[in-house]
Amino acid sequence: MSSREIPYGWGPMSSGAAFHLSPAFPERAAWGTASKLRAWQQAALDAYLRDDPRDFLAVATPGAGKTTYALRVATELLSRGVVQRVTVVAPTEHLKTQWADAAARVGISLDPRFSNAVGRHSEDYHGVAVTYAQVASRPELHRELTQSRPTLVILDEIHHGGDSKSWGDGIRAAFEPAARRLSLTGTPFRSDTSPIPFVRYELDTDGILTSSSDYSYGYAEALRDGVVRPVLFLAYGGNMRWRTKAGDEISASLGTPMTKDQIAQAWRTALDSKGEWIGSVLAAADKRLTEVRRGVPDAGGLVIASNQTQARAYAAHLRALTGEAPTVVLSDDAGASQRIEQFAGDTSRWMVAVRMVSEGVDVPRLCVGVYATSTSTPLFFAQAVGRFVRARRRGETASVFLPSVPVVLDHAARLEEQRDHALDRRPAAEDDVAAMWAEEQALIDEANREVRNVGPDEGVFEALESDAHFDHVLFDKQQWGMHAQVGSQDEEDYLGLPGLLEPEQVAALLHERQRRQVKRAPKPDGPAPVAQHRALAAQRKELNQLVSAYARQKGYPHANVHLDLRRACGGPDLAAASSEQVAERIDKVRNWLVGRR
Repeated sequence: MSSREIPYGWGPMSSGAAFHLSPAFPERAAWGTASKLRAWQQAALDAYLRDDPRDFLAVATPGAGKTTYALRVATELLSRGVVQRVTVVAPTEHLKTQWADAAARVGISLDPRFSNAVGRHSEDYHGVAVTYAQVASRPELHRELTQSRPTLVILDEIHHGGDSKSWGDGIRAAFEPAARRLSLTGTPFRSDTSPIPFVRYELDTDGILTSSSDYSYGYAEALRDGVVRPVLFLAYGGNMRWRTKAGDEISASLGTPMTKDQIAQAWRTALDSKGEWIGSVLAAADKRLTEVRRGVPDAGGLVIASNQTQARAYAAHLRALTGEAPTVVLSDDAGASQRIEQFAGDTSRWMVAVRMVSEGVDVPRLCVGVYATSTSTPLFFAQAVGRFVRARRRGETASVFLPSVPVVLDHAARLEEQRDHALDRRPAAEDDVAAMWAEEQALIDEANREVRNVGPDEGVFEALESDAHFDHVLFDKQQWGMHAQVGSQDEEDYLGLPGLLEPEQVAALLHERQRRQVKRAPKPDGPAPVAQHRALAAQRKELNQLVSAYARQKGYPHANVHLDLRRACGGPDLAAASSEQVAERIDKVRNWLVGRR
């Protein structure tokens, strides 16, 4: 018997070989060559094969390679005869095609065009790729297919299993008889408390039921291993003016203390396509892309918009700016996948999209992003940033432009944190949880909605004007150059950072720029201006944010960090400290953040 013709189900896969199964001749298997697994993928595979579980949950940061890992599990189970069929469940139509293409590269043939109406697929396929919505619409059909042969079900981005009661009930009914279920996710789980099918929940130290993964690989680990790129977040504030329903005109600066409603309205004003803020930020992002392309010639940029109308307007801005028409992906329509695939394979500069590329879509050349959406859930933010972090070679960096909105800056600062799905919530959090869940539920509808004139709340709000100024940079949980006013030269310093840098090189360059900036800052030489209280409030806010970052890094209470700063620098407590005393503490805690005492 030839080594390339062996009975179906024979031959261990741990040797690194992959196979090609011929569905028409299931008794035969032919061997090919598989790409070498990354260390985390091999460790997760070893854990799976050691435990031989029916259900397995792998949590890995976006860009780490969950698809490759899952398909390796599939080839192992097929080659050993544990399963004879594979079903992949994905959130979107585009991801079905992406999974089918990836599976084909390791010899597994999946039908991404499987139709519930037809109810069967050709014998040329080993299985199907379907969406959660597709399964929920006819769970009994998918249950029959699952029972027809021993089946491995791969549930991609399993948190979508709770998007609605029908979706959760549907996949539970359809795949309860599956021989094996492999669940994958790359982001914090849901904001609501609906249990996710096939996920194990255990009591944590606070007595709260939380999801329990069988293998976890976070962003910090992936960054250390060179699997993902370091992310440079560039935050922009600016002056906003808008009109309320009552006809009142309100002015405020994005990034300064405001009420929740004012923040939302200022944010919306910033994103208004007719204002100067978005135009200035898009221009800055394009400058950054030009610099990155000096070292990464095919580097691309992505603007994530809130809705179709804004996406078209942003694309027009970029076309006027660059002379090149961006790729525009408005919705999950018939041509969206082709446009994304074309952009992924060429060397054009920009793509503008709504929901379509926020999750799972693989465009490795994306290096620069603009978060031009008002969506604020941690899940959406993490998935959006995940589009930029996939590493192809060491030294590539990602740059993401953000509005100076507290919730967005907090998501950026907490990118490395791993979160689980909690079923039990403290009562005080219930309102916030409900609000976040409602926002996640509305994402797809909002993303694909065509906005006309002012929008659904016409007459309630009108953006009047805006401008933009560079605020600061966030990198590796540390905030650099965060001052009330930063000159254009400082902005150019950051936009001009080389596109190929190791994480420690990025940190060193940012620290040097911050040091020069502090040195250039004018020293007070006279009476404090009338608005000194505002400047001091901004300094105190900056210090508190740095203390918060350091406290999270070290696991210390905030109060202890403030006490340590007073011991190191002297002076009264923060409420009575002068501007110079606060500035000294800011400098001290920055040094602590980089390991300097």
